[in-house]
Amino acid sequence: MIISIVAVFAFLLLSAFFSGSETALTGASQAFMLDQEKNEHNPKAKTINRLFKHRDKLIITTLLGSNLFNTMATSLATSVLIGLFGSEGVAYATVIMTILILIYTDMLPKSYSVKHANAVALIVAPIVNFWVAVFSPVTYILQKIVNFTFRLFKLHTSDENNEDAVISEIRGAIDMYNGEEIKEESEMLKSILDLDDVEVYDVMNHRRNLFALNVDMPVKKMVDKVKNSPFSRIPLYQDKPENIVGVIRVKHLLKECVDKKNDFAKIDVRKLMSPPWFIPENTTLLQQLQMFRKRREHFAIVVDEYGTLQGVVTLEDILEEIVGDINDETDIQNLDTMGIRKNGENSWLVDGQVPIRDINRKFGWNIDDECAVTVAGYLLEMTQSIPEPGQKFVFGGLLFEIVKRNKNQISLIKITPQTEENSSEDIN
Repeated sequence: MIISIVAVFAFLLLSAFFSGSETALTGASQAFMLDQEKNEHNPKAKTINRLFKHRDKLIITTLLGSNLFNTMATSLATSVLIGLFGSEGVAYATVIMTILILIYTDMLPKSYSVKHANAVALIVAPIVNFWVAVFSPVTYILQKIVNFTFRLFKLHTSDENNEDAVISEIRGAIDMYNGEEIKEESEMLKSILDLDDVEVYDVMNHRRNLFALNVDMPVKKMVDKVKNSPFSRIPLYQDKPENIVGVIRVKHLLKECVDKKNDFAKIDVRKLMSPPWFIPENTTLLQQLQMFRKRREHFAIVVDEYGTLQGVVTLEDILEEIVGDINDETDIQNLDTMGIRKNGENSWLVDGQVPIRDINRKFGWNIDDECAVTVAGYLLEMTQSIPEPGQKFVFGGLLFEIVKRNKNQISLIKITPQTEENSSEDIN
């Protein structure tokens, strides 16, 4: 009898092992295990990753082990209690084993494994891998039965890990770890995932603000214009600014001047310039980043479907979408460089052409950029009109006041986050 009682507890212990192992291995982080295998060379993590590739076998094995040993423990306990109490032993066995199985082979091991999934998975992986091999003939038959049942009831069994689902899972993983100490890293990772959803038109330097030079301009005059320019590459046009015929690197032009000892008559700008690289405005930032890498370029001319100049985009523009504003030695490090300046304690004067993405990133606002690129475009879309100076609107918790309008173009806007103090202002 003592041997039987010991065997019951041994079976319960094995059942608890399989139950906890199932929870740990299904809840363990695959990303963590890949890192442990690739970078830490952990053999147990390698075993877990191998088990992950055949999750159906893993689940069937753990379920089979748990149920098998639960059944064996219950049968043996029932036999012992019937021998002690007769037919009443069945009732005693049912109550006792239900409590033992529920608490000690289900709740306790699973609760612990949920809280320490990665650690437990690394401990149990070699043992579970052994049982997977032992039960493989049985799991093969059970898999066939399961697959037949799926087909019989026309249940969908294909892998649902499509691209959107994978991206969503990555975003969720990033959001899970949102502590202040990794806030910047999390924002950069999410920005990388957004590159395929943003087009170059959204981040380019618009043609209205484009610094370009006439290719037929006297070289001396050209040098005077570029030597104090903050740009390293400058588009060159012929006849009209929209007709870009080349791009010149300021360093090459100045080097040529030194080599020719400032004899400008000997300098041929057309030989120094490189041919322009035109790209469509609807190119995504991810595509453009890959093309920049492939061509080893840093500068591209953006055109629309008709070949009309829209602006220029640089490698730095794309990198700033990931890491935020990059101020080098030629940049003025204040908000005025973005067309934004502080106006009072809690308001800003914003140029209408400031991109919504820039201002959202700068202040943590959530102005909708789905239907418009610039702040002025956003107001035109939201109001379905061309507002007059002095008009005020509230959208998304922000108070917009039209300060200046140039013909039909909104050129300056005052933006004030809404608070209890200013929420009562008159709105037109």
